[in-house]
Amino acid sequence: MTTPTHNVNFLYDTHYTEGKRVTFTKQGLKVAGLLFTPNGFDESKQYPAIVVTHPGGGVKEQASSLYAYNLAQAGFVALAFDATHQGESEGTPRYLEDPTARVEDIRSAVDYLVTLPFVDEDRIGAMGICAGAGYTLSAIQTEYRIKAAAGISSWNTGYSARNGNPGQNNPETMKKLLSLVAEQRTREARGEEPLIIGYVPNTEDEFGMDTHYGDSVIMHEAFEYYRTPRCAYPTSPNKVLLTSFDRLAAFDAFAHIDTVSPRPLLFIVGSEADTKYFTDMAYEKAQQPKERFTIPGATHIDLYDKTEYVSQAITKLVSYFNQYL
Repeated sequence: MTTPTHNVNFLYDTHYTEGKRVTFTKQGLKVAGLLFTPNGFDESKQYPAIVVTHPGGGVKEQASSLYAYNLAQAGFVALAFDATHQGESEGTPRYLEDPTARVEDIRSAVDYLVTLPFVDEDRIGAMGICAGAGYTLSAIQTEYRIKAAAGISSWNTGYSARNGNPGQNNPETMKKLLSLVAEQRTREARGEEPLIIGYVPNTEDEFGMDTHYGDSVIMHEAFEYYRTPRCAYPTSPNKVLLTSFDRLAAFDAFAHIDTVSPRPLLFIVGSEADTKYFTDMAYEKAQQPKERFTIPGATHIDLYDKTEYVSQAITKLVSYFNQYL
């Protein structure tokens, strides 16, 4: 029997703006969010809520809002937000990708949700996409207010900082990368400007060159998603501080994932994703209850916005969060 899938509504392609613009505070910084509420929303009632965290280099108007919008259609309050130092959120230096800060963003999103009278604080879940999945899976390890979590195309940013992007697995990656960071930190300490690089290639000409991008499938996919009309967005400029990478190299998204039990974990991954090994790593280390849901034919970034795959992911998420929240 074929399982019916959720009807994903692409009113604005992949850039969703239906959410109410909100702000909340993280350590004195304003975080910009989009709050999605169910049809027929009644402020006098209480609803389960989901925190939705975007990929590295992404912003709230892209994949995270696509998922948040559709979760709201299924009866959840859903919050998508820009990471601090990125998008429309505050924080300097700009374009910092600090995994500790990203996890604290999620905690602060929960802080915000528990202040809303229409959110049931005992039914708060979290999900993320790509790096956002890794940060979500890290957050639940020590944030007990998150009752259930899910990762979509999960990515452990620390592992890739140490070993290279998928398909590279170079034992010299961390040594070379941290040498570059050390040299750059010294230059900046002496007054030079911060060095900003791209998450993904800005042009097709950058593929195959002697860069940190390599020629991996994931980088081709990411270029198409972020740097073409498919999902380019003004506040997602493809910029990251080089000096983020020492912080990333010290991070492990799955370090204590075995301690999450008895709270549940869901891992959704495409069968053709070249990042599938991250999901396998996390799943094997996690304890019950846990579930790995594989979507046939989907690659890593197919799960960001392609209707035939996102609809399956949404259907599974709705069933999962309805069960555990």
